[in-house]
Amino acid sequence: MTTSCCSHSRSSRCALSLIMGVAAFTIIIDQISKQLILRAFRPGEVLPIIPGFFNLTLTFNPGAAFGLWSNLPAGWREVALGLSIALALGAVAFFLLQPQCQSTVARVSLSAVLGGAIGNIIDRCTYGSVVDFLDFFVGSYHWPAFNVADSAIFMGIMIVVFLPNRPTTSTSEEPGANESTKKCCE
Repeated sequence: MTTSCCSHSRSSRCALSLIMGVAAFTIIIDQISKQLILRAFRPGEVLPIIPGFFNLTLTFNPGAAFGLWSNLPAGWREVALGLSIALALGAVAFFLLQPQCQSTVARVSLSAVLGGAIGNIIDRCTYGSVVDFLDFFVGSYHWPAFNVADSAIFMGIMIVVFLPNRPTTSTSEEPGANESTKKCCE
């Protein structure tokens, strides 16, 4: 019984290290990329990278992802943002604790979401809005500008949503520990 407990404890520490490492890596890459853009660009300045498709630019987004709630009046916008941030962080924490989300892929994906959310929170606390700089477009249609944190959030969610049904693997000796075949975070 002691071996199982120690194995479980070691596994928990390893999982926590993975979660914290991926989240920290996401935050660091996000913040470095934003600092580089802030130093090199003035707001609204555009540098074409792939003409007709991709620019680097500096914009500040007072709303949520892709400009959501940016048109709300001041005060209401902060309430909506605060509630959505709290719900998002709570959901990520909840899913990270679910038995169906114990695979490395699920943990890495959810940790990227966590790191991206924290990266954007740092911007809100520092600048009052989120620094965006990736501008993809076709013709005159521009996708809302976004950043590395937004990319991590989007990719993390997509991977978790489309994660194939696979049994989770566990070092635990608990009965049924390898029987979970539910899709992660269902």
